[in-house]
Amino acid sequence: MQKQVTIIGSGIVGAVTAYYLSKDPNLSVTIYDEGIGQATKNSAGIISPWLSKRRNQRWYRLAKAGAALYPEIVTDTQMGYSVYQQAGTIVTRADPDDLQALYKLALERRQSAPQMGTIEKLSAEAVQERIPLLTAPQPGVFVSGGARVDGDKFAHNLLKYAEKRNLIRHKGKVRLGDQGQLLTVNGQQSYDTLILAVGAWLKPLLLPMKIIADVRPQKGQLIEMQLPETWADDVPVLMPEGERDFIPFTRSKLVVGATHENDQGYDLQVSSLVEDDLFASGLKLDANLTKDQISQVKVGTRAYTRDFAPFFGPLPDNPHILVASGLGSSGLTTGPMIGKLLADYVQTGAHDWEQYQLPIETYLEAAD
Repeated sequence: MQKQVTIIGSGIVGAVTAYYLSKDPNLSVTIYDEGIGQATKNSAGIISPWLSKRRNQRWYRLAKAGAALYPEIVTDTQMGYSVYQQAGTIVTRADPDDLQALYKLALERRQSAPQMGTIEKLSAEAVQERIPLLTAPQPGVFVSGGARVDGDKFAHNLLKYAEKRNLIRHKGKVRLGDQGQLLTVNGQQSYDTLILAVGAWLKPLLLPMKIIADVRPQKGQLIEMQLPETWADDVPVLMPEGERDFIPFTRSKLVVGATHENDQGYDLQVSSLVEDDLFASGLKLDANLTKDQISQVKVGTRAYTRDFAPFFGPLPDNPHILVASGLGSSGLTTGPMIGKLLADYVQTGAHDWEQYQLPIETYLEAAD
């Protein structure tokens, strides 16, 4: 008899978990998603964690492992350049000493992360050669293993892959009962294992079980622009100093963003002031941009914990319910590894997660 695994949330964690579980013929997998405010669909899509100055080594190990998974998944599912491409990333610094320190850090980290590929220190002129759109380049460090990913298309392709095997998808909102019952518009549904990959919505979802999750929502907005000119497929992503990230996607799509707004809750309304701010940031990098080139503004809700670290695994008093949240702005980087680890746990019951996170009890507490 097949074991029934139900996943709530089809963002990066839910989609990757479903992808790995779809390879097991002994499982039947169902996924529910309301499809509103998902961070994965509205993320800038930079996969390049190696030059981060974050001191949390657990997070860095998780992000490094997540970045390394992408080529494997992309090859297995035969995704094209419009979804994922290792075109490289350039991180800029105006101060020569800061640039040298960044270059030194890159060389040090490549020793344990060969997927970083080639490391180069570039002059401002060399940066502009790599990214012809720029009119005000700064010197930077180029990492050839850096990549860009369209999170929406990536998750969509994984779910399509899983549907051909053992996945059933439902669109709609679900609730939990006080004992973890899964309540849908069609009544209570049974499961052997339930995975809650709902990002910033984990806190309200768990409240009926009298569990308080250390999760807060953060609003993120970005702009997509369609430019008249086209460029080569291998134009790198730019992570500039003091401005929003600048992501040239295949041919003529440019993404600028994203914001980090801590006081907007679950609001998904587009802000014209934020749109102006994002455009102004892009304009500092490419003075030829015009507002009528903005094709859309995307808005999503990220999940953050008090220490900015993700957490995942079974609830302390209910091993049949797994959770994952707190991925923040690096969700597309850490999410794949979290999804794989959750899938491995479902299949084997074993785990070795201490290298990636603090005990899950750090982020979950019983309500009074």
